[in-house]
Amino acid sequence: MDRVLEPIVRRKLSTEVFERLKTMITSGALKPGDQMPSERELMERFGVGRPAIREGMQALANLGLLTIQHGERARVTEPTPASLFGQVDDAAQILLSTSPAALDHLKEARIFLERGIVRQAAERAGASDIAALRAILAEQRAVLGDAETFIAADMRLHARIAAIPGNPIFAAAARSMLGWLRQYHTEMLIWTGKENLTLVEHEEIVEAIARADADAAETAMVRHLERSRALYVHQGA
Repeated sequence: MDRVLEPIVRRKLSTEVFERLKTMITSGALKPGDQMPSERELMERFGVGRPAIREGMQALANLGLLTIQHGERARVTEPTPASLFGQVDDAAQILLSTSPAALDHLKEARIFLERGIVRQAAERAGASDIAALRAILAEQRAVLGDAETFIAADMRLHARIAAIPGNPIFAAAARSMLGWLRQYHTEMLIWTGKENLTLVEHEEIVEAIARADADAAETAMVRHLERSRALYVHQGA
């Protein structure tokens, strides 16, 4: 029988601490809301120093599994789709800032996602959802000419539509994409007078949702997003 060399890789102590603490959380030994043992307890339990404990716990916090506040014990956090997408915010911003192609890919992905979301929104929206969308439209109409506030209302409308289907992954993905795109939004919206066109397009989308017309809602959303693609421009463009 041939012997296969399988070297044992020595890992950093903080990596071992991270793995053990993660197992305590994923196994249910520690549940969301529970306090973590003190640093001293963990040092004694694992036989390591304070730096390894702190590095391991920070790695868990970076994954959204722990909340660390100064002067208090860390607490176990329940992972959510929002926290999951939040973990890639920095990486997404770096990718977008260094690659014009990545921005085009993101705009295309947004259209792909939102055309499906708006269909489900049209099929599932209740009276309170329609009222909320119309209220955001009224806010947006009231701030015509104020670019920053107008764009913020625009993002709230899209985020509210994404919340209607009741799938937290849809909502988290849509919010993240909106956040990643935000820094590339130009003021072309205002100085070309396209804010009024945006309002008309938003009204078409909302009214199609109100009629429970999934086909019309999808068509209106795609037309709106295809037209507004030009408003998001890479800094190097």
